[in-house]
Amino acid sequence: MDNIVLIGFMGCGKTSVGQQLAQKLNFAFYDTDQMIEDESKRSISNIFATEGEEYFRRLETTTIKNLYGKMNHSVLSVGGGLPIREGNVELLRRLGHVVYLKTSMATIKKRLEGDTKRPLLAGDDVDKKVENLLMIRTPIYELAAHSIVETDNKFFEDIIEEIQNKVNILTIENRG
Repeated sequence: MDNIVLIGFMGCGKTSVGQQLAQKLNFAFYDTDQMIEDESKRSISNIFATEGEEYFRRLETTTIKNLYGKMNHSVLSVGGGLPIREGNVELLRRLGHVVYLKTSMATIKKRLEGDTKRPLLAGDDVDKKVENLLMIRTPIYELAAHSIVETDNKFFEDIIEEIQNKVNILTIENRG
């Protein structure tokens, strides 16, 4: 399989980098959050508010299970919490080359400042919530990843180039 799976904390750039990477490689692009919203015809915030986090996590797992065997020459961006659920790391690693977009806490806090769409950051003391979630998730991201790309102070083009170098994938047009 010639797939790249992007994981990392919210605000690390998975969707933005993923879309540009897919375009550069002439790959398909999938985003689990967008797929869930399209399928359910509801926002993630609404799903969290009405059904709860555990229900949403089950939807994420179902989404990646449904992609297995269907993705080829694709880039997949997954929600920040998806790798945390037991069994999902193995599914992601079977789907493709898993790249952890590692971003510092300071950068994440700056990028998420004023963001009201993320259910896990709703309410007061967003900085503390980010710190707690990062503390739990970082070791899992690192364990899940085939490759780690640091994103702080880098342009998308540099991140994409680094991913390509680590994954060693040529564009479809350049395949021999």
